Amino acid sequence: MLASASPRRRELLAQVGLVPDAFDQADLDETPLPNELPRVHAARLARAKAASCAPRHPGAFILTADTVVACGRRILPKPEDGETVRRCIELLSGRRHRVIGGIAVVTPQGRLNTRLVTSIVTFKRLNREEIADYVATGEGLGKAGGYAIQGFAARFIRTIQGSYSNVVGLPLFETVTMLAGLGFERARRLAP
Repeated sequence: MLASASPRRRELLAQVGLVPDAFDQADLDETPLPNELPRVHAARLARAKAASCAPRHPGAFILTADTVVACGRRILPKPEDGETVRRCIELLSGRRHRVIGGIAVVTPQGRLNTRLVTSIVTFKRLNREEIADYVATGEGLGKAGGYAIQGFAARFIRTIQGSYSNVVGLPLFETVTMLAGLGFERARRLAP
């Protein structure tokens, strides 16, 4: 069972042959706590989503995830408007930032396991026109950090260190390996 409404996570899982038999969504306030660090925030949200969905799916493997984009200690939002997308992209322009993926799996026995994966992404320096054009696409709305690496924003990425799929929304290698290690049979057959 995938506890996410993200179509990107569904597509990523399908890419490696894992199609959840059910979908659910935790209704959580994802606002960072005061002085909460990005890694702590990603782990807390992944665990909270798992805790929220587990009682509705007893005896199932439950996968939850959260993606956090961070510039230093600053957690960037999932913008709901173009102005916030613009501010995020301006901040990322010419800089390196971290994308932290928090994964949580609840086993059928109720055991909770978590893992954090960090990717480092560097944007090229953007001019005002490039930023305005990107904001106009609407692609950054609802995306951590205000961009989608699998879309138009790919043209801005100078380098990426670590998991590309983590930046999209779910670190596949780590997810498959974690599920296989916890006894999820389908993942075991697909694990490296």
